[in-house]
Amino acid sequence: MSEQTYTVTGMTCEHCVRSVTEEVSEIDGVTGVVVDLPTGKVTVTSSKDLDVADVRGAVKEAGYELTA
Repeated sequence: MSEQTYTVTGMTCEHCVRSVTEEVSEIDGVTGVVVDLPTGKVTVTSSKDLDVADVRGAVKEAGYELTA
């Protein structure tokens, strides 16, 4: 199991949270996504190490930017 926390900018509401959660959840190996809207932190649990480019792409697909 692997757990990584990222910072996402541009999220302002629960719809944003759902969009990011849905897109990141589609990455192969992801087993859980927790989004903290007030801080912009997204914690991703996965069965294997994830490539940050995959996470960045999923966040961008949802309409937001991964900053860290």
